[in-house]
Amino acid sequence: MDGGAGVTIPRAFLESPRWWRGGAEWLAGLPELVAEQCARRRLTIDGEPMHGSNALVVPVIRDGEQLVLRLAPPGGDVGGQIGALRFWGGRGTVRLVDGDAEAGVMLLERLGTTSLRDVPVDEAMHVLGGLMRRLAVPVPVHVPGTGAAVAARMATLGEEWHRHRRPFDEGVLHQALTIGDRLARSTAATAVNGDLHSEQVLRADREPWLVVDPVLMRGDMAFDLGRVLWTRLDEMAVPGEVMRCFDIVVRAAGVDRDHGRDWVLFRAVDYWLWGLGAGLTEDPLRCHRLVSLLRS
Repeated sequence: MDGGAGVTIPRAFLESPRWWRGGAEWLAGLPELVAEQCARRRLTIDGEPMHGSNALVVPVIRDGEQLVLRLAPPGGDVGGQIGALRFWGGRGTVRLVDGDAEAGVMLLERLGTTSLRDVPVDEAMHVLGGLMRRLAVPVPVHVPGTGAAVAARMATLGEEWHRHRRPFDEGVLHQALTIGDRLARSTAATAVNGDLHSEQVLRADREPWLVVDPVLMRGDMAFDLGRVLWTRLDEMAVPGEVMRCFDIVVRAAGVDRDHGRDWVLFRAVDYWLWGLGAGLTEDPLRCHRLVSLLRS
């Protein structure tokens, strides 16, 4: 599939399960969109496109500067990412050169192709904890809060637990709800990336590692500790490795260990039930293992 700017859309991107739920029209117009954006922004394609599950990333050059053109279906997610990148302004995140939420387009500084997923898990935990702390700067009060997110999930956890035929002991549910009540009332009010994990952090020159596709929230920096762990849990063969990685993250982030444990337990129960509802099979098992270890 070639466009006027000479781009070929990777077949793996075109055939991604992401598009089973819609997006055929956007995909069909993607080559023309790349050509239009390159012409409008005076960009020259400088390599083969890359992609995740939801966005195409095209290496480009403008006035000698190496950048990337990121294209995704227009919507609130793109607008939120543009707002998050503008807020952090390159502090621990990829630098936004320009963005157009209505077109689903972002022009970004070019980073490396190595992610934290490619480095040993201990190193990744240390980097992720440091990034949590680096991103925790004052944020406007209108930004969605981690406490409100916890409260919203608490309202549905009991019903979901029954609907999925009580997939874990009722004591686990009660503990999660008790913890959630406490976390929902947290007075923390700094910036938080609500989608932090190894694959969303890339090697860079300006800083050693930079976050991509952040979700801006306000509240407690420990909000995504659970995701940090469960996305690398398969590499932690024995219980001692899990607890060592947990300790690395909380030390690097400067988070109280018991407080961090509470966040991991609540978010793991939350994601366990959400995953069952979404038809996931492996992630609920990871959450099961994580909850069992932290409760023992």
